Amino acid sequence: MKLFALAFLLLWQATGGGSVPTANPKYFRYQRTVTVPSAGQACAELDATAYAHAGASLKDLRVYPAGAPGAREIPYAITLSEPVQPDSEAANVLNLGQRGRAIVFDLAMPPRPYTDVLLNLAGRDFLATAVVSGMDAPNSPSPTRLGEFTLFDLSSQHLSRSTALHLQESSFPYLHIELTVSEASADHPFKAAPQMVQGATVPPSREAQSLFTLAAETQSITQRGRQTVANLPLSERVPVERVGFELAPEFKANFSRDVLISARPEGTPTTAGENISGTIFRVHLTRAGREIRQQELSVPATLGANLQGSATVEITVNNGDDVPLPIKDVRLEMRERRLCFDAASAGSYTIYYGDNEIGTPVYDYARIFSVSKLSNLVPLGPEQLNPAYVSRPDTRALTERHPDLVWIALLAVICVLAMVALRSSKNLHHHR
Repeated sequence: MKLFALAFLLLWQATGGGSVPTANPKYFRYQRTVTVPSAGQACAELDATAYAHAGASLKDLRVYPAGAPGAREIPYAITLSEPVQPDSEAANVLNLGQRGRAIVFDLAMPPRPYTDVLLNLAGRDFLATAVVSGMDAPNSPSPTRLGEFTLFDLSSQHLSRSTALHLQESSFPYLHIELTVSEASADHPFKAAPQMVQGATVPPSREAQSLFTLAAETQSITQRGRQTVANLPLSERVPVERVGFELAPEFKANFSRDVLISARPEGTPTTAGENISGTIFRVHLTRAGREIRQQELSVPATLGANLQGSATVEITVNNGDDVPLPIKDVRLEMRERRLCFDAASAGSYTIYYGDNEIGTPVYDYARIFSVSKLSNLVPLGPEQLNPAYVSRPDTRALTERHPDLVWIALLAVICVLAMVALRSSKNLHHHR
């Protein structure tokens, strides 16, 4: 029975879990310093390096006063640059008709500020001038003129299409639009009619849209047949939401090129991963006395492969039969994220990370956080190895450190029980 008790005790100890690890500056591998000029709310922009070396979802970030051993961690919140209005909204078309050569209509706008209005216009190969006015009510006798805009579709010339009204931020409940449309090329006749106006969409205001920061970039651009190709290694856990391109400044030509973005996790076949497509373009020209100036050199691209491990991102620009674009730089960009905390006084503070054993902190500060207009935006110092770093003691349960012990203990218990059963059987036979 002593052996049985010993085996039971071994099993009990083996399955007992260790204590929950708590944060301690000496167990973090990396540190960054921020210098705050005055007491109050301070915010530091996080970069790709912090994402690569911190735990998943930045769960092991901690903030402490610099040079204050034993000080308590400082609560913080992480802000994400994103639109206040997360989705585009439709604007209803009212009073659609024709006045002379102009197509006229009103738009009932969403009850919020807006800057861009995207018109849904049917047809191809056209030029249009849109005169836009703001109104407080339909058929207002004194509308406010907001500007004149050139819209176009140049599909037959292998160029792009733009039907966006780029306004200054406005909040008029109604817009009145007079649209004068003509053909873009004599080789492709186009006849305008009110029915070409099929709707309108209002994206988030430009003032509310996302800010981006660099996640990775490369100037190593190669040609592969008719394609321009760039490959970028991306560290695990670094988020990417946009791919941007920089062209040689002396290049002034118009173009429209399709882009394919592929993210392949390391160690997987070249055909594995996810693919995202988009278009970059430039249209700078004058047609029928109208100046057209439109350019888009970035593609929205939310890549999930990098969140699971290191990945290779390949960006391919399809040139077709045209001369390759003189691309000087390709950038992977992520939405701007800031770590904000309340500094008790001016001075230095240390941000630690690189201890994967601890969990995500839960602060009241983060739940009720709001950005102050007086917030200090402070630069995040370079990443350094923590000079006081020591390895965290192994607090895992005995079964996790030595899983074979469980089987040994179980076999011992079975052997003991078998011996007890055999001895009991012999004693029973002897008494009979």
